Amino acid sequence: MQIVAPITFLLFVSAPACSQTNNYEFNDSHFHLTNNIQEGPNIHEFLNMMGTKAGRVAIFGVPLQQQWSNRTDGDRAPTYYLHSDAPLYYYSFTDASIAMAYRSLTKEQQARFDPMITGFNPTDMYAADHIRRVLDTFPGVFTGIGEFVVHKEFVTAKIPGEVASLRNPALDRVLDFAAEVGLIVILHNDIDIPFASTVTKPDTEPAYLNEIKALFKRHPNTTIIWAHTGLGRIVVPATKHLALIEAILRDPDFRNVYTDISWDEVAKYIVATPEATKQWADLIQRYPDRFLFGTDSAAPTDQSKYLKVFYQYDPLWKALDPETSRRVRLSNFERLFDEARRRVRTWESTHKSALTP
Repeated sequence: MQIVAPITFLLFVSAPACSQTNNYEFNDSHFHLTNNIQEGPNIHEFLNMMGTKAGRVAIFGVPLQQQWSNRTDGDRAPTYYLHSDAPLYYYSFTDASIAMAYRSLTKEQQARFDPMITGFNPTDMYAADHIRRVLDTFPGVFTGIGEFVVHKEFVTAKIPGEVASLRNPALDRVLDFAAEVGLIVILHNDIDIPFASTVTKPDTEPAYLNEIKALFKRHPNTTIIWAHTGLGRIVVPATKHLALIEAILRDPDFRNVYTDISWDEVAKYIVATPEATKQWADLIQRYPDRFLFGTDSAAPTDQSKYLKVFYQYDPLWKALDPETSRRVRLSNFERLFDEARRRVRTWESTHKSALTP
């Protein structure tokens, strides 16, 4: 794949040493420092929220800005994508904002974060070029891309222009480039349409299952974390959801695919009943290296809000054996993100663009 090489203005910065986090309770594979209007805590304030609980965090902004349309909302300023009928638009500056926040930290503090690139439009054939420009402008900073969205309830319909698709060559170009560089990918794609159980037969295959499996198969060299196992606010786990996820995890064609159990909307399904928790625990224990915990917290204002989802999962942590719990909470993150850091820093060191005077 040919990517347009941009001019870079900053010197390469070596990656801080990786920090292992056995003394912490979890690593967070899915955290938004900002919300849908690009507001959030200062990264130093967030470090205080992490405290002695969170060791390392995959940190990113929100790629979609909620427009404040006076015609639509008047003086009532929306702060969330469900607060307005006005559209969302891609906000590329989020990547620079995250990079500069990261660079404000000491080397020791930086070792606790893995910044992610997310401010790109996955329908744009130039999206991969945006990702390369970010790496060239902020060397030594980023570990991966995401969380970015293809199909997501309510969100997709609010973005003007071309609708994102799992079949779009622009998305293939992004994932090809991620494989070349070693960038880890966090992809949000609902497994089904909203309210599927009310409009389809119980045994109907989820709308996007075959398409996302085809995407995974096209990109065997890209490390992909499928956010939320494809679930959402109103994309609920179907009767055979766990069987569908297990079929992917046991298929050697998808050995590059992992999934996270981030978001309180997902946690509510997993801990809804003791039976549900046991079913999920049994699945996770059969594939202990393929699941990661994440909060999916967005711009928390205090530690209690940040830790909410971690504690929401208490029934699951108790249902898992200690070693599996440790892998999901801690070591799977370290293994995947350490490898991504190493590969990205190596790629950066061998692809430095000529510096301008």
